[in-house]
Amino acid sequence: MNTHPTLLRNLESVLVIVDMQSKLSAVMVEKEAEAMHENTISLLEAAINLAIPILVTEQYPQGLGQTEKSVQEALPNNAPIFEKTAFSCTSASAFMPALENTKRTQVILVGQEAHVCILQTALDLIALGYQVHVVEDAICSRKAEHKFYALQRLQSQNVVITNYESVLFEWLRDANHPDFKMISSLLR
Repeated sequence: MNTHPTLLRNLESVLVIVDMQSKLSAVMVEKEAEAMHENTISLLEAAINLAIPILVTEQYPQGLGQTEKSVQEALPNNAPIFEKTAFSCTSASAFMPALENTKRTQVILVGQEAHVCILQTALDLIALGYQVHVVEDAICSRKAEHKFYALQRLQSQNVVITNYESVLFEWLRDANHPDFKMISSLLR
C-alpha cells in the first residue's frame, strides 16, 4: 500500500534529543519545559519499545550540565551522547557517522532551543537529504516568539512540524499493532 512519503515509518525513524540539559531547561518557560520533558519521555519509551535508534546531544556540558535527569533515566543504556560546541548536531564529532550507520532517513528532533540548535540541525539535515520532523510540543525556546518564528522558518524549508501524539500513532499506523496498548498508554 502506498502512503504519503512524510508519514513516519518506525523502520525509517531515528529519534534525536537535542541539548535537553538541566541548566538550559532552567531558563525556559517552566510549563513549556515540563511539557517538552514529558512528551520526550513518552517518545523515548515508544522508541525503545519499537527498536527505533536514539541519539542524544549535549551543548557544552561543562557549562550547561548533562542531559536532564528524568530524560537520562529513560534513555536506553546504548544511547550514544555526543558533546558539541557547534549549534548544529551535524557538526558534533561522530554524530553524522552514528546517524548514517542507522541507515534510516527520517529524523525526529526534540529538545532546545528551537530557534538555535533545533533550527540549525534541521536545516543541515534537510541539506544532507534527510526527512526531518520537528516535534513542536517537545521543543522549547526561552521566548515564545523565537519558537514561533523558528517553526515558521522550518516549515518553509520542508521540515515537517508535528506533535508527539502524531509521531506515536504514525509509528503504529494501526490499532491492531501489537504495541498499540502500550504506546497509547503513553498519552496524557
